[in-house]
Amino acid sequence: MDVFQIYTYSTSAWLALQSVPLIAMPSMIVALLLDETRPATTIEVYFARSLGIGLLTIAIMTAMLTGSIPLTSAVKEPITAEESDPKAPYAKPTLIITFFFHAVSAFYTYTRYVTGGHGVFAMAVGGNSLLASIALWCVLFATSEGKISRRTGADKRTAGFPFSNSEAAKKHAGKKL
Repeated sequence: MDVFQIYTYSTSAWLALQSVPLIAMPSMIVALLLDETRPATTIEVYFARSLGIGLLTIAIMTAMLTGSIPLTSAVKEPITAEESDPKAPYAKPTLIITFFFHAVSAFYTYTRYVTGGHGVFAMAVGGNSLLASIALWCVLFATSEGKISRRTGADKRTAGFPFSNSEAAKKHAGKKL
């Protein structure tokens, strides 16, 4: 399993973990958030369950749009390397959107932790920051296809500025084509 699939499953699991208490126990969540003890109103229960259903929907859509869950049951033989790539066509946009979601959530929970000092916000900062950093790594390194030269075996996108790779030039200078 590659880093991209680990990120996809981790994001889906993190969002599902956050949605379960909101759907199953909205009155308890509202009671935990209040300073005084009172029963939750119907609008508070409605918003808590709606948020939970929304988070669960985003979790499922993340797994489906990135290609981690196949949408078709047909199995066909891949012809080229590009076709054997398990990522769906919406994988990169979904990755970028979930990266921004985790980054903004990490920033928000960090500000809540600094102002309130509750340990739950510290755990949320850790989870969101970890997922945002993995997403950033995937955006930077896991989404581009390398341009490998058939003649030299080197990556064509690299430049010699400001330092040239003289060892690679020496190694490939003696080969005949």
